[in-house]
Amino acid sequence: MHGHHHHHHASEQSSEKRIALAFFLNLFFSIIEFIGGILTQSTAIMADAVHDLGDSLSIGTAWVLQRLGRKSANYTFTYGYRRLSLFGAALNGLILLAGSAWVLNEAFNRLNNPIMPVTEGMFLLAILGVCVNGYAAYRLSKGKTLNERVLNWHLIEDVLGWCAVLILSIVLHFFHWPILDPLLSIAFTLFILVNVARMLWSTAKLFFQAVPDTQLLHDVRQTLLSLPGTQAVHHLHLWSLDGEKHVLTAHVVVQADTSISDYQNIKADLQIALAQFNLSHTTIEIELSQEDCRDTGL
Repeated sequence: MHGHHHHHHASEQSSEKRIALAFFLNLFFSIIEFIGGILTQSTAIMADAVHDLGDSLSIGTAWVLQRLGRKSANYTFTYGYRRLSLFGAALNGLILLAGSAWVLNEAFNRLNNPIMPVTEGMFLLAILGVCVNGYAAYRLSKGKTLNERVLNWHLIEDVLGWCAVLILSIVLHFFHWPILDPLLSIAFTLFILVNVARMLWSTAKLFFQAVPDTQLLHDVRQTLLSLPGTQAVHHLHLWSLDGEKHVLTAHVVVQADTSISDYQNIKADLQIALAQFNLSHTTIEIELSQEDCRDTGL
């Protein structure tokens, strides 16, 4: 048992180290990108810099939260610290929105008066971008956690973005088509905005305790109603701490003449039935059919 715990702890530390490496690589390279974007006068590189900055923030948040996630729940945070990830996601989204608005403003101004970027600088930055993001993606690809898998996809997107900048730098080196640079930056930024809008909407719903999975709620309700002795279910609430860890509360109504042994069987049935849904926390109140529910509302 001790050996298993030690192995799990070592695995968590390895995961943290991989995420930390990806964070520092991405953050350092984002700074280089912003400087490079200014020096090469390329809005496409600036757009990719905003994208990489967003990924750096996501990776940094994941790293901090993975460390905080090991802390136990306490009297102040009775559900633990997982809900902090929603705050991190919202903050990342707002920073990306501001950065994207700035890049779009620059790009649209360039459409009227396109400036030929320094193609040699673009080419070198693109090569560096593919290498840095590719190496970070390779390191995270060894991870098994959900955090690492999600972040790995972000980094693969970055590699593809830098491949596009690489191709653009080669095209612009041989053809004087400076308008391609702001066009690519607009395409990058719109792609970022679509993803940010989707992320912010998902985050907002979780903040307001919307049901994270309507099919899951339906399945839970049907499962509870199908148990022997269950007459009705109300005050059924399902919400999520962070999009992955879900919480369920419900009132289950049973017959008024339910004996102690039947009551114990119902509790055992509830435990077995709900185990399949892998819920983080469940609170089930069993009510007798003639009993008045003390709660009001749904």
